[in-house]
Amino acid sequence: MKHFYLPFEKKEGFNYSHESIEQLTEYEKYQLSFHPERPKHLDYLTVFDEAEECLQNDLHGSCIIQTHRAVLRNGQNAWWPVMLIGQQSGPTSDFSQMLRLMKNPEEIAKWNQGMPTPAAFEKAIQAIALAEQENRIIITVIDTAGADPTEQSEAGGIAWKIGRCMQALGEAKVPTLSVIINRGCSGGAIALTGCDAVLAMEYSTYMVISPEACSSILFRTREKAGFAASISRITAKDALQNGIIDDIIIEHEGPAHHFPKSALQSFKGAMTKWVDKLSQIPASGIFAKRMERWEKIGKWDTISEEEIVAFEKPVSFFIQKPQRILFVARHKHCRDSTGRTILDPVLYSKLFADNFVCETCGHRYVRLTAHDYIDLVLDEGSFTEHPETRYIVDKDILDFPDYRKKITEAQQKTGAASSLITGNATIQGEPVVFCATNFNFLGGSFCMSTAEKVWRASKIAIKRGVPLVIQATGGGARMHEGCSSMVGLPKLHVAISSVERAGLPVITIITDPTLGGVAIGIGSRGIKLFEHNAGNIGFSGKRVIEQYTGQPTTKAFQTTWWLQQKGFVEKTALPGNMKYKISEIIQSARAL
Repeated sequence: MKHFYLPFEKKEGFNYSHESIEQLTEYEKYQLSFHPERPKHLDYLTVFDEAEECLQNDLHGSCIIQTHRAVLRNGQNAWWPVMLIGQQSGPTSDFSQMLRLMKNPEEIAKWNQGMPTPAAFEKAIQAIALAEQENRIIITVIDTAGADPTEQSEAGGIAWKIGRCMQALGEAKVPTLSVIINRGCSGGAIALTGCDAVLAMEYSTYMVISPEACSSILFRTREKAGFAASISRITAKDALQNGIIDDIIIEHEGPAHHFPKSALQSFKGAMTKWVDKLSQIPASGIFAKRMERWEKIGKWDTISEEEIVAFEKPVSFFIQKPQRILFVARHKHCRDSTGRTILDPVLYSKLFADNFVCETCGHRYVRLTAHDYIDLVLDEGSFTEHPETRYIVDKDILDFPDYRKKITEAQQKTGAASSLITGNATIQGEPVVFCATNFNFLGGSFCMSTAEKVWRASKIAIKRGVPLVIQATGGGARMHEGCSSMVGLPKLHVAISSVERAGLPVITIITDPTLGGVAIGIGSRGIKLFEHNAGNIGFSGKRVIEQYTGQPTTKAFQTTWWLQQKGFVEKTALPGNMKYKISEIIQSARAL
């Protein structure tokens, strides 16, 4: 039988002991977490009884999430019906068999590099609903390098599918448990880890972004992936210390790929312990218990009023109508479809009607600020910032290089304490709780403070009995906070679900850009109002997709128009007309 050996496994003196593994670099521990011979979901399936596959289909990538009804037994007298939703990152953990299978192009395509597609996430959503119908405890098993970054998946609504997974788990009427067995990375992992308890195998990893991608973004080279792994704190031990998992499943004899029987025994012991604990929560108390758990998740700092006053100011990027002329200067480097440089000025009324997007080349002249949306959407002078969220700022929990400096610079640039501002306001006389996002605050990236502010804003909306309106913009979860930023996404979903459970409308304004963590979080919830002529709306960004596939994306990719053709957009409005659309939505909701 052939085996696969990582470079450090071949070094003299390495013996798979806990002491040897502790001596590894953080990047080597990352490599260990997805060793091709580590047991996969279907290997762990053997610790359950009466396993029966359900919801099977032949759609592309569907096999990467496996769903089974099963029974978990603890001796003869204790047993629990469960629904297993497991990520199967490849066909087998048998390396010899893997080598044979991977010689078949159809098999390679079928397993899609272990990255779940919309069909896989849709299967998970259906399994959650089935578990509720059959009163089965849900167990999700995590093993993924991330969700599929292709145009095909964007066209299948992968952002909304991931968001729907988190929403379904957040609202599930049965207890939920998640176990990270190998590598849990990015949106593919967070889609199914928003559970009532999250466990991790001792030598697994949990991360917002791969070390290679983190290095590429921060240092413009993948050669510093080792350093990125060390500063991001991605091991199970780190996750427990940062309060984003609840327990570690010890691999007693050593790493699971070398001692699989011992790992499976530890896995089953942890399952019986936690499933027994979760099964004792009465059905009527499940959501309340969930609220208690997520309220504790996340870390942030606070600052004083004096500190805020030192940088606070309204910042606007809105292009005002010229006083005396009808035209504004064309942006630099404008070229038409033939490559010809265009220098003519632009008629302001036309630019305004196109939401500041160049009709010739698609360039966006400006991305509006949180203060701009407050001015455009809300009744003049009606916005009052919440004291409950005003003083919350981002916390550098990892001592990430230059993060404190970047926060300070962003505060000075945007005139705001963090990327999200929340407050009470009115829209066409209708009282609302309003949340606005600053893209120019570290790209509006989703972070712990955003999750906490939406959590508190949701509570205020419920207390006041008014709609919650959120303007979304930004990209992925903020890598400077490691996996802790990403874990705020399920917290946000539970918060928004609590507003909807109270019978109040949630309205999301989706603006340019809304990608990654912002898209699968805020952007996937409520009644969606898409900004006219917006672009960059989805899960993976255009550049990421083109780098991964080696192919250019189609024209108008990820624009409001493109999404409308795919069936994901029902309501659109220019920023200046959003207040009227929102008022109509609120009045319609009240009439129901």
